[in-house]
Amino acid sequence: MYLFKYTLLSIFLFSILNSYSQNEKRFVTVKKISEEIILNGILDEKVWEKADKADEFWQQFPSDSVKATDKTEVKLLYSDTHLYVGVTAYTVGKNYTINSLRRDYSSRNNDNVTIEFETFNDGQNAFLFGVNAFGVQREALISERGVGVRGFNLTWDTKWRSASKYFDNKYVVEYAIPFSSIKYPENSKSWGFQAYRYDFQSNERSIWTNVVQGLFPTHIGFFGEMIFEEPLKKNKTPLYLIPYINALNSKDFSDIKNDNLFSLGGDLKIAIGTGLNLDVTINPDFSNVEVDDVITNLTRFEITLPEKRQFFIDNGDLFGSFGSFRDAIPFFSRRIGIAKDSVGNTIQNNIIGGVRLSGKIDENWRLGFLNIQNSEDIKNQIASNNNSMFAIQRKVFGGSQIGVFIVNRETFGNYDFLEANDKYNRVVGLDYNLASSNNRWIGKFYTHKSFKPNDKEGNLSSFASIFYNTREWRLYSNTVFVDEDFRSDLGFIRRTGIIKTGNSITRNFYPKKGKINSHGFRFLHLSWLQQNLNYFKTDESFNFEYTLSTNNQNQLQLGFNNKFVFLFNSFDPSRTDGALELPSETDYNYNEWNLNYRLNFANPFILNSELTYGGFFNGTKLSYTGTIGYRFQPKFIFTLQWDYNKIKLPRPYSSNDIILIRPKFDFTFTKNIFWSTLIQYSNLTNNFGINSRLQWRFAPLSDLYLVYNDNYYTQEFGPVFRSINLKLTYWLNL
Repeated sequence: MYLFKYTLLSIFLFSILNSYSQNEKRFVTVKKISEEIILNGILDEKVWEKADKADEFWQQFPSDSVKATDKTEVKLLYSDTHLYVGVTAYTVGKNYTINSLRRDYSSRNNDNVTIEFETFNDGQNAFLFGVNAFGVQREALISERGVGVRGFNLTWDTKWRSASKYFDNKYVVEYAIPFSSIKYPENSKSWGFQAYRYDFQSNERSIWTNVVQGLFPTHIGFFGEMIFEEPLKKNKTPLYLIPYINALNSKDFSDIKNDNLFSLGGDLKIAIGTGLNLDVTINPDFSNVEVDDVITNLTRFEITLPEKRQFFIDNGDLFGSFGSFRDAIPFFSRRIGIAKDSVGNTIQNNIIGGVRLSGKIDENWRLGFLNIQNSEDIKNQIASNNNSMFAIQRKVFGGSQIGVFIVNRETFGNYDFLEANDKYNRVVGLDYNLASSNNRWIGKFYTHKSFKPNDKEGNLSSFASIFYNTREWRLYSNTVFVDEDFRSDLGFIRRTGIIKTGNSITRNFYPKKGKINSHGFRFLHLSWLQQNLNYFKTDESFNFEYTLSTNNQNQLQLGFNNKFVFLFNSFDPSRTDGALELPSETDYNYNEWNLNYRLNFANPFILNSELTYGGFFNGTKLSYTGTIGYRFQPKFIFTLQWDYNKIKLPRPYSSNDIILIRPKFDFTFTKNIFWSTLIQYSNLTNNFGINSRLQWRFAPLSDLYLVYNDNYYTQEFGPVFRSINLKLTYWLNL
């Protein structure tokens, strides 16, 4: 009942506030051409002289109320097949900051200009294309209105071309983006449009339509408009075949077994109209994907890692944005292709094949369907499962959105080791995402229900939240309920049987003079009540943070946290094998302080470190984490990450020093040849691992990979597993 009242109040507030605070839109006209444009980074064709331009950029950093000091001009043209963008970025010199020559760079450490297109004018999704001063490309998908990092996905790839050239007082970039590489409604007359620039010589960030400081430049609520001279025609439907060949040699030292494997497979991408994609995969292989970072997890609960597999990326938010990311997600694509063996170890589970249909039906409707079959592994007692999800979303009330979904994991075979209640798992639900026109007010409400054999009543997960976001103030409040019987085998559920509430307030200040650009504080309160303990409070946290940012973009943060924990299960905080666990039904209250310093991302010297000290259950914990390194731009980057935790508990409980060290060497010889080596040592997992990957991009989105993996036990140092992969992928246009 409380959640129901909370939701009605949220809807009422949004109905009132949805029409407020909409900035006056800027627009630029896009002329149609029949002339050929040769990409050379000069803009020497005469048609560029007639092109309308988006200029007069606003400064977003260090201020957000004046025009940019260095001019930026973005010209737009289009033909029947391509959208052309010509960018002239004026500078005070040629001392550009370029992180590396690797594709998909971060804008925070590159002189670059980024262009965004909201092709369906839905206020939710956009396509992003960027080029830095040395001509390195990046592209990304923007989702969830572009309000935060979760709605920014650089893993997405598509085919397009660019060229750049730099001079004494400017650099020039030309883009040629095929209409077949992005999705848009047929007969489009206008798209949402934004352009922003990072200029490190003048220490300035600028943007075409003004976005207040502290908000992301990808914020779709602030986009302007690009108006086509003639409506866009339906483009030729592209068909991409992406086969791969993989040769693998591996050795498992535990059973002295050598394997030589040769595999074939691939993906098929079919565009359906101008809004939908059909993706088919057969015997997929993800050996080229970068290895996951090892994480020191000192909590009692599971943590998430990002999806990096290309098959799941395009329109990934259509499947993965349901639920609450921190509490209960009904579909989490990383579950597919991963399983637990008979003793509970997480291992890879091969995928036989799958299909996925996703995208836009029109400006208001989005559709997603996914079905993937994984193989059985009798030796490790893993059943063959069919994994599927259906989702549909509808735009309502301007920028708001309503969606429903069904998730199903089902085993069709009969296995002696399979429990009766593991035969299938299904989740159905409804999500309502609320947003004002420029995202000053954001909210979410959902109700999900799971089903399994011998089902019980309940099995619900519900959530309601509201978020107020301005330049100076950020206010957030949410409540989530996850029933103890709620289950999603293809999702991520951090804790079940809880009611969690969260409230935070942030206040930012922007001095007009001095070396401080901004400073502010945040209060955060979190509380958990446990269902099977008659809603007894088991966890509570009061957190205070003070953050200071300088004009040269360095940042200092001071934090204090008061924690209360009631252990309803026994637990060893030291993570020591065979240690005496803290008993169940005991509670602990302790404080901790932390200090974080981050150096400007554009500085060739890399530094980001955090020191934490305070109580930890019935003892103390000293933590020191961070990254240090140096960038020899644009060819080589060395970084060293560390995570040190010194846990000291009173006897008879164990103390422990937990160490994680992660050096990485990253060479970018050219824009097409990259070599990276990651070494990871963790005494918590008793593992020393090496992952070295050489990549040659010999054609657009076509690569040759050579990947070497080596793992060792560290207690009695010796090899565990070693492999070398040679993999070829090629994008064929059919």
